[in-house]
Amino acid sequence: MSHSYDYDLFVIGGGSGGVRAARRAAMLGKRVAIAEEYRYGGTCVIRGCVPKKLLVYASQFSEAFEDAPSFGWTVGETSFDWPTLIANKDKEIARLEGIYRANLDKAGVETLRCRAVLDGPHELRLSDGDRRVTADTILVATGGRPARHPHLPGAEHCITSDEAFHLEALPRSIVILGGGYIAVEFANIFHGLGSEVTLVYRGKEILNGFDDELRAELHRAMAEKGIRILCHEMLESVEQRENGRLCAQLSGGEAITADQVMLAIGRQANTENLGCEKAGIELDERGGVKVDGYSRTNVPHIFAVGDVTHRVQLTPVAIHEAMCFVETRFRDNPTEPDFEAIATAVFSQPEIGSVGMTEEKAARDIRDVDVYRAKFRPMRQVLTARVEPTIMKLVVNASTRRVVGAHVLGPDAGEMGQLLGVAVKARLTKEDFDRTMAVHPTAAEELVTMYEPSWRIRNGERLEG
Repeated sequence: MSHSYDYDLFVIGGGSGGVRAARRAAMLGKRVAIAEEYRYGGTCVIRGCVPKKLLVYASQFSEAFEDAPSFGWTVGETSFDWPTLIANKDKEIARLEGIYRANLDKAGVETLRCRAVLDGPHELRLSDGDRRVTADTILVATGGRPARHPHLPGAEHCITSDEAFHLEALPRSIVILGGGYIAVEFANIFHGLGSEVTLVYRGKEILNGFDDELRAELHRAMAEKGIRILCHEMLESVEQRENGRLCAQLSGGEAITADQVMLAIGRQANTENLGCEKAGIELDERGGVKVDGYSRTNVPHIFAVGDVTHRVQLTPVAIHEAMCFVETRFRDNPTEPDFEAIATAVFSQPEIGSVGMTEEKAARDIRDVDVYRAKFRPMRQVLTARVEPTIMKLVVNASTRRVVGAHVLGPDAGEMGQLLGVAVKARLTKEDFDRTMAVHPTAAEELVTMYEPSWRIRNGERLEG
């Protein structure tokens, strides 16, 4: 590394990807600085997965209280206090942010609390005191933010997931625009905490890209709880009434009055005013940083990882890309991130855990597929009035017998999805599943006790029986 630069590596952005790259490079003895203008931890820790999961836990108590009498418990009058939840959540986020900063300090990274923008191929301008620094290698890890829908009349009255974590009061009613996992998770969160929820989605079914049967079954379960889901609908405008409430006008003609309107219509890369043109970095048509298989931009010494690249927008993926970047750039070991069979979870209620190909994709790509599917009422509900089926599905390549996809809808599906991820990643066959002894009584044992295909797909067409 050339010592004519101030740093061997300068990282822009203190989220999961940027922090991991900075720490790993510093542990190799490199001179590393990282700049974060807001709070260390990024989307995931500050305004994403972590606070979201805490809100999910909070929202699940309403169902637990409902089910408790069936198990002999008498639950007194219950009430929910939003400010208490938010204050406790904020305390935990502050604790995690402290850990992120401490880990950077321990590794010997210089942490800067300011905005850094590119000012040339090797130059950066820092907002604290407007000083310039230089770096041999630059990593862009600025992440993304919720899309704002500027063409929607009244969009300025709407919130996104960013603001949802800091509302002063729980909305009595909320309209959520979108059908992806963020929209679906927040619909369940707000409903579980007592809000009246309407989900508005232009597509034909929520959670595009997930298994079709699980999507339809989750839709049904949410609707039965009382969440209103309107597909094939759009928001046309949002007006603020004199009493502060909002009127959401739908394309189908209906007008819904609510306390809040939340936009969950996707995310966009944070590349505005970053100086990409000054550094010569090419962006894609949606403003994301274009990279090759090694996370390298068109400028050889500038790399990018995480959501800013519009690849797979998941925290563990950003961390994996960061590890591969360090191997490639600083350890002379060119390593491409591996995006095959990434397990994901949707923390809806019931949850979804999913890895590998859906049945629909396997039918298109593999053509000859055996589908093993179990649908049952989970044991934790049998004494209650609740009827929410669990669905488990294994998608198997008929010729190689490899399990190419595994999908679960039901309690703890996210936890199962992680372990199924190991099995699918390891390219295990259906016979490997069959040889595995069941753990009884669990819901997960169904995954190793499905011996006959529920149906077969041959040449892309489903055969019954």
